[in-house]
Amino acid sequence: MAIEFAHSPLLTFILALAAVILLLVVWDLPAFVGLIIAAFFVGIINAVFVPDFAWADAASRVAAAFGENMAGIGIPILMAAIIGKSMLESGSAQRVVRGFQSALGRENSDIALWGSSTVLAVPVFFDSVFYLMAPLARSMRARVGRDYTLFIVVVGAGAATTHVFVPPTPGPLAVANEIGVNLGMTILVGIATALPAAFLAGIVYGRWINKRLDIPLRDTMATTTEELEELADRNTSSLPGMFESLLPILLAVLLVGALTFVNSFRDVFPALEAIRPYIQFIGNKNVALTIAAMAAAHTFYRHNDLEREEWTEELTEALRSGGNIAAITAAGGAFGALLAASGIGDYITGILAGIGIPLIVSAWLIAAIVRIAQGSATAAMLTTAGIMAPQVSQLDVHPAFLVMAIGAGGNIFSWYNDSGFWLVKEIGGLTIGETLRTWTALTTIISLTGLVTTVVLSSVVPAVL
Repeated sequence: MAIEFAHSPLLTFILALAAVILLLVVWDLPAFVGLIIAAFFVGIINAVFVPDFAWADAASRVAAAFGENMAGIGIPILMAAIIGKSMLESGSAQRVVRGFQSALGRENSDIALWGSSTVLAVPVFFDSVFYLMAPLARSMRARVGRDYTLFIVVVGAGAATTHVFVPPTPGPLAVANEIGVNLGMTILVGIATALPAAFLAGIVYGRWINKRLDIPLRDTMATTTEELEELADRNTSSLPGMFESLLPILLAVLLVGALTFVNSFRDVFPALEAIRPYIQFIGNKNVALTIAAMAAAHTFYRHNDLEREEWTEELTEALRSGGNIAAITAAGGAFGALLAASGIGDYITGILAGIGIPLIVSAWLIAAIVRIAQGSATAAMLTTAGIMAPQVSQLDVHPAFLVMAIGAGGNIFSWYNDSGFWLVKEIGGLTIGETLRTWTALTTIISLTGLVTTVVLSSVVPAVL
């Protein structure tokens, strides 16, 4: 039973941060083990200080949150492991990389990856984009022989930026709906806000940090560095064709994008309602990525001299790797969920809601602090939207800019309590330090650039638009 006296959730946050640093950085425990222990530790603190949080909850809520996160990312990550393994070892990823280089030139390899991830993240969730683009970044590194830091940053920046700014991506779509702002205007303002943020965080910061941090190509996603380098030396004629190589990505994007389109425009085109149940099935990310995985696995089988049993064993090896990644990612989500249960979100928003600063800046600040405290960008955005919605009438700018400020704040400083942090680390084959210097840094740059862009645009665009 909780002890009934004043306790600041901020203390829980500080103790949780100290615990996760001790477990993961100082003691260097496996990420899954360290995160689960940290989640249990936060659960114990909650049981002592949080009303209606029983001691039994300290264990059961960790398991429940882990299960909820696994339900959301388990199948996609496992299928992404098959896609990554198959595209890398069949030569499909290498073929796509060479196509990019032919179109834009070898010196613009980073721009090709950046542009692709930025566009893909509009209809597709961030995690799905990273699953699909990470093998291309690894193959690009094997092909070029350097600049893996840059390639990881541009892929992450492109995907993360449109994820929080441009509907029909679910986060900004839900915020726009909560605030009651026109979707078309939100999309236009979102694109205008996303492009400078993605460029600064991806291309500019990526090229800067690439000169100072050389991340080696490590074995991950059940594929060794030697295998990638061997594929990089193959003649293009021995690789799969461009369409076949791109097919897994195209299938995933088209299927998931079809669901996004139907959900967004069924009121405009009532005829879409007739096919919506079928699109809801094949456009579900679990089904879409499974279909894409089967296409990638088929190409892998056709273009490698493997017996069926060997091919099956290769896919099983990929699933083993994917299972570890899924477990770590879900554990990070559980740690964030237990922090949220401490009341840190309400505590922070309660302090900031009454501060007399401009609404745009206030919305960004609330979303940013909630995001850092509890980990989830979407949760931070929706929490802030609920707080700010009653104050929309006080705005002297178009409410679409309020959506942008909330999205920018919700994207800041992805760290240990964000499942996305662990996804990038594990799929990219990075250390914790490398992930902080690339992924955490770029999400912060996106947030700050998004705020500045929002303030500038809102000062020159009339509120009546």
